Amino acid sequence: MLTVTIAADKITAEHARDLRQAAAVLAGAPDVTLLGHVNPDADAFGSAVGLALALRNAGATVRVSFGDPVDEVPESLRHLDTDGLYVPAAEVPEAPALLVALDAGDLSRLGVLTDRVAATREAGGVVLVVDHHVSNTRFGTHNLVDASAEATAAIVLRLLDELGEPLTEPIARALYAGLLTDTSSFRRATGSTHRAAARLLDAGVDASAVARPLIDTHPFGYLNMLSTVLGRVRLDPAAAHGLGLVHTFVRTEDVAGLRQEEMESVINVIRTAAEAEVAAVLKQAGPDTWTGSLRAVGRVDVSAAAIALGGGGHRFAAGFTVHGDLAEVTDRVKAAIDAAPLV
Repeated sequence: MLTVTIAADKITAEHARDLRQAAAVLAGAPDVTLLGHVNPDADAFGSAVGLALALRNAGATVRVSFGDPVDEVPESLRHLDTDGLYVPAAEVPEAPALLVALDAGDLSRLGVLTDRVAATREAGGVVLVVDHHVSNTRFGTHNLVDASAEATAAIVLRLLDELGEPLTEPIARALYAGLLTDTSSFRRATGSTHRAAARLLDAGVDASAVARPLIDTHPFGYLNMLSTVLGRVRLDPAAAHGLGLVHTFVRTEDVAGLRQEEMESVINVIRTAAEAEVAAVLKQAGPDTWTGSLRAVGRVDVSAAAIALGGGGHRFAAGFTVHGDLAEVTDRVKAAIDAAPLV
């Protein structure tokens, strides 16, 4: 068994209490369903897989899923689930006795599996929310939320310590993926992040093998898509409180034949513009539906802009879904960014 080390990272008394309560709910549970948010990233899926592996090792029957895509794990995340814990959305029980929602700031982020939360609560079951988004609405019967955590994976690591579960290499690999991606390859890391990463590496994680499919691998068609999308990029120096906004958009036809991962990665390219504090990418999800990604260097709270647009996220990384034609949506996004507070 591992020695509990969470006290070293100076968690609050309230969070320590929530950790104990979450561990009490999970300890000895015979059957657990774990859900990440729609279009899962490495933090959502890695956190779910890591916790599921630990619970399975403790004797529970477990399953991991998410609401969209409804029938497969994104290709870049498949190496995190070598034990095959994922099940398609249609195979998730109608009313799980114990449901854990990970990295989902609000109920809508569970997509078509939203109804499982209501059914679980109505049946007298437990819904445990584990998350680090500042905009989290605490929709569970139990909520383990720490907006100061670098990633949901960091909270799961604390939870495993509270449970006293061994940190095996497959568990550590899944959690390392969440830490890596949600800190922008440790660019937004703290001492706590590196202490956690060291523990995961010491458990046997191959850092390069985890990073390559998540960050450094794209099909050739990605380069053509990127050329098209970057041809539309615009810089508005006066936007974002005069700190600069760089933005572009991705149409459905631009990503034909490509994975969701390729579209989501565009924000990481345009955010490198030195003249812009904020980067924004609008991605077409329907004739008049757009999902948006926002990133900030460190001066503008883009979570406030995302919340104003019906979404949420972190201070420097957030997202949303809006409806309307491109010109109208672009104006709304710019206005929300201009109204977002400085940090």
